[in-house]
Amino acid sequence: MGYGITREAALELVHRHLDNQNLINHSLASEAVMRAVAARLGEDQEQWSLAGLLHDLDSESNPDLVTHTIETIRILTELGVDGEIVEAIRLHNPTAHPGSERSTRFHHALAASETVTGLIAATALVYPDRKLASVKLKSVTKRFKEKAFARGASREVIAECELIGLPLAEFCAVSLAAMQEIAAEIGL
Repeated sequence: MGYGITREAALELVHRHLDNQNLINHSLASEAVMRAVAARLGEDQEQWSLAGLLHDLDSESNPDLVTHTIETIRILTELGVDGEIVEAIRLHNPTAHPGSERSTRFHHALAASETVTGLIAATALVYPDRKLASVKLKSVTKRFKEKAFARGASREVIAECELIGLPLAEFCAVSLAAMQEIAAEIGL
């Protein structure tokens, strides 16, 4: 099935728009997590992973959540990227689109994966070896619930996991395993 963009073209797009290696690593981690979550839920792994890779395309140029989401959508729409991918990216940011009428598993998974990838990376960085291999599931789920630790990990984001049919602990376990598979690629 075609999505208007290949993984290679999507990766090139990420590198064209993002210079910050941490943001690139976040995109790669979101791609891996979305692929794993899609596999767990029986959804389209390629489609979901492309959304994970492309979701923060313009975040470096536009750090404002609303602005970078709108610009990312504009870029992807002009390129003819699959409408479901673009819609999931549009809806995954509740700040950009509060109270949206349309709700999908796809966008809920993207919203939750964006938060958990950053949280897992941040958790790894508090360990002396700064490696994902040291991160324990209990630490991730605990920190996911601590709003002071992860400002994006609100009750609403935790609910995103539940809305796709995975309890928080299972969502975190799937995400952590996916990130550990690409730890070397993302420098953790």
